[in-house]
Amino acid sequence: MTELVRPRRGGFLRPFGCGWFVREYLMGNGPYDSPRIDPASGAPQADIFHRYKEALLRATAVDRATRAEERQARRERRPIDPDEIEKLTEKHLARLPYKSSASRYHSFVVYFSNLQRLGWVEFSGIEEPSAFQDHYPPGPPRRYYRLTPAGRAAPDAAWSNPLAALYASHL
Repeated sequence: MTELVRPRRGGFLRPFGCGWFVREYLMGNGPYDSPRIDPASGAPQADIFHRYKEALLRATAVDRATRAEERQARRERRPIDPDEIEKLTEKHLARLPYKSSASRYHSFVVYFSNLQRLGWVEFSGIEEPSAFQDHYPPGPPRRYYRLTPAGRAAPDAAWSNPLAALYASHL
């Protein structure tokens, strides 16, 4: 039996893990209303991160809306209304700032490099030019990454803490 990795005090403040999202997104499953991609071509790191942040915001908004509707329904002694939850979700989404989820791009890049070192993601061979402003020199190309067979076969416990999986493989 595997034990979930989590902090001793407080628990995680995210509704789902980054590793789980990256794996599901690169498999083409479109988790949490993110667009489905072609698993063979993959996606750039920046796009994966952006979709992860959007999914975190959406999950947070749904959670807040559900709790608010549950409280209101309990006060009014009525059943919970799913339409009201949807309206409240959109209201919360409009008010939540993009930076409200604590994930930052640099942390994601470091996390993603660990996935590369484990051999769970690889460059798919597709590149496209970066879109900087007109007066800047051309930037590095956007590289697409996809899951490897090892990444598909990796257990959930390893995806929940790739750093531990990385250092356990070095022992």
